[in-house]
Amino acid sequence: MKIYDWHIAPNPRRLHMYVAEKGLDIPLVEVGTDKLTLSDEYKAKYPHAMVPMLELDDGTCIGEAMAIARYLEELYPDPPLFGVDAKDRAIVDMWEKRANEEGMLAASELFRNTAATFADRGLPGSAQPIPQIPELTTRALERMSRFFKKFDAQLADKRFVAGDRYTVADITTLCAIDFGKWTDLDIPEDCKNLRRWYDEVSARPSAKV
Repeated sequence: MKIYDWHIAPNPRRLHMYVAEKGLDIPLVEVGTDKLTLSDEYKAKYPHAMVPMLELDDGTCIGEAMAIARYLEELYPDPPLFGVDAKDRAIVDMWEKRANEEGMLAASELFRNTAATFADRGLPGSAQPIPQIPELTTRALERMSRFFKKFDAQLADKRFVAGDRYTVADITTLCAIDFGKWTDLDIPEDCKNLRRWYDEVSARPSAKV
């Protein structure tokens, strides 16, 4: 199997970090171009035109970072990054989903509606031009503000986002925060719990892949 990748993109980074935490060695195929678009060959192979994508040896294509991670978790359960029992897995899923929807998507909304290079790419994975909507940046900033506060509160009495173990919830949260930095948005000074957590998880080798 192999992973189709675009090394600069935030969603592939989530998978990079997961694979690194697992200690796996899976071949990567770079499909980004110098024009900040996916290659025509890749879009022909995978019409959803999103990364990352895992191609299995039988030709099956699996998209979405967390879907790929779940597949790999079944094959390589140690160390467990989706939780260790039913309750734990539910909590990890809950916080990973919140990190994605309230952090990653908000950061994406902010970036895609402000970056000049994405003037006609307001949404990912579309072959048709989609203009930016500058007004959405106000909402995105409010969403990110709520995201920071919510996760700061969650980390007030926890070492990691979903409890006392590092999980995919931490991976997505870190990637969301770093994605926000693309538009010069950083953790507010009063979010000290979140900053403490961020400094710790950023020092992990997986955060540097």
